Amino acid sequence: MLAGIYSDIGKIECREVKTPEIGDFDVLVKVRAASICGTDIKIYNHGHHALKEGDERILGHEFSGEVVEVGKKVRGYEIGMRVGVEPNIGCGRCTFCRKGLISLCQEYRCLGITMDGAFAEYVKIEDMAVIQGNIVVFDEGTGFEEAALAEPLACCYNGFESVRTVPGDYVLIVGAGPIGLLHLQLQRLAGAGRLMIADIAPEKLEFAWRFNPDVVINSKEEDLFEAVMDHTGGRGADVVITACPVPDIQRLSLRLAAKKGRVCLFGGLPKGSDSVDLDTNLLHYNSIVLTGTTGSTVAQYERALSLISDNRIDVKPLVSRRFMIDEIEEAFGYAASGKGMRTIISFQGPD
Repeated sequence: MLAGIYSDIGKIECREVKTPEIGDFDVLVKVRAASICGTDIKIYNHGHHALKEGDERILGHEFSGEVVEVGKKVRGYEIGMRVGVEPNIGCGRCTFCRKGLISLCQEYRCLGITMDGAFAEYVKIEDMAVIQGNIVVFDEGTGFEEAALAEPLACCYNGFESVRTVPGDYVLIVGAGPIGLLHLQLQRLAGAGRLMIADIAPEKLEFAWRFNPDVVINSKEEDLFEAVMDHTGGRGADVVITACPVPDIQRLSLRLAAKKGRVCLFGGLPKGSDSVDLDTNLLHYNSIVLTGTTGSTVAQYERALSLISDNRIDVKPLVSRRFMIDEIEEAFGYAASGKGMRTIISFQGPD
């Protein structure tokens, strides 16, 4: 099969490799669409602690496809099923796994990061992932590209649950990339009273209007704190989500929040970033709840896929470009440039 092989920082190429062989409890999926995630770009640009010098890896953890082979002892899955796959795999034994919080497992593994993933014609879903229910079936009414974006939506849904939005809340999302726009749509479903989104890139803010925010703030041209206070009558936002990897925004987040506000530091900071000093008196005296989330559970992934299938969340506009697997170097160059929104490796045909 053809696969995109990452071998070192800035090096990824399409090569012919052996198609995975499955065991009695495994499932083989023919990949139909795989999205390049910000984490893939981080690995491409900076490496990953799970990948030592000389290691090679097939990246890709946001994907969907079709079941083409089922292990003899697997039940519940059949050849021809259209499936999305939650990529996080836990040990199944620890306290976090027993709560369903597999991405917090100390022995956590992930397709496309610690094991070969979906930038390939076929991907093996091993026994533990099958047992944990990571394979989620969807119907023909949902496209493979849309289903591939269930994984980032599931991560956003994890953050969404942490801030407990109620109807009428003033909500601020900082970062108008694909993650910020998924957060925006979830907050709209929750009944946000005033939905604000901020960024420094005018083209992203222009694109954000497609998703009907109430307020768009160019924080390069106007002071973000003053803008938020103007749009909230001086009280701040009930919910603040930092969907960008910027230390200064994390520092500012507590000042942007209203009393009894909830802040989710969603965007992780790059390795080597400055440490973030927070004014804990704001937490204390304003009774602010500060949280962070990473990854998602199988239940959250299933919910995200259903939101896409039910047309409650629109991910189609987020697909900016499509590349074939033999164009993976060009695809990563495009995605790493920051152009567009989501870049898809398609196994269905070129853009």
